[in-house]
Amino acid sequence: MFHKLQNYTTKPELYAPSTCAFWDDPHISKGMLEAHLNPNWEAASRKHAFIDKSVKWIAEIMPPSQYGALLDLGCGPGLYTERFSKAGYAVTGVDFSKRSIAYAKEQTLLHQSKITYHYQNYLTLDYTEQFDVIALIYCEYAALSAADRHLLLTKIYRALKPRGKFILDVFTPRMQKEESRTWESHPTGGFWSTSPHICLESIYQYDNRTELRQCIVLEEEKVQCYHVWDHYFTKEDLLCEMKPIGFSGFECYDDVSGKAFSGAGETICGVFTK
Repeated sequence: MFHKLQNYTTKPELYAPSTCAFWDDPHISKGMLEAHLNPNWEAASRKHAFIDKSVKWIAEIMPPSQYGALLDLGCGPGLYTERFSKAGYAVTGVDFSKRSIAYAKEQTLLHQSKITYHYQNYLTLDYTEQFDVIALIYCEYAALSAADRHLLLTKIYRALKPRGKFILDVFTPRMQKEESRTWESHPTGGFWSTSPHICLESIYQYDNRTELRQCIVLEEEKVQCYHVWDHYFTKEDLLCEMKPIGFSGFECYDDVSGKAFSGAGETICGVFTK
């Protein structure tokens, strides 16, 4: 175990993967769902009041009467999808957490909202001109490697109908952290495990505005290493990734509630037209 731990404590290569599942871990996904569902906690999802505001704005600039079919990528437990459905869209949700998708399906039955859900890695999408709107919200795009971002964009572009819209948000360099190393002891268990464990957390920076939050979790008999990647975009960076895909138009905002673009915000929201 010592040699394994020693290897983990050196700076990983760019976009090195975790040693085990994160989104679908039975214990971690339980904590993630609790974070999603807390209306006042901006963690796995934004605060629910902001989600209400965001859906209202999206329905104004892309009215369901004109943009009827909507695909929500990384939909989690359906916080946006339920609201999109109530706004009048025909909604499909995709997420790679079994627990979140199961909860979302339960809510669909409860509210009779007729949303279609798929437990799926959205990098495996295979749609052709099926959706008027595709949403990827709460900065999930930046968690992907550059190669996976390009792959996802090509799939999104193909899945959109002509003149369809893609909306996403990303963090700006204002959110970038300093490199650091900390540790915490959890003698009765915690977010990462039900068993007693120690968490060694490191923040690493890479030259291309990419950041890694690495969490090494040490238990009595095992050690796991989780990598949570992020990338920070300027408006120019975002456009450089989008333009080669073929989008014909774009608008930028400070966030996904339609706040006017200032260039000084913590996020950038882009709306791109096929």
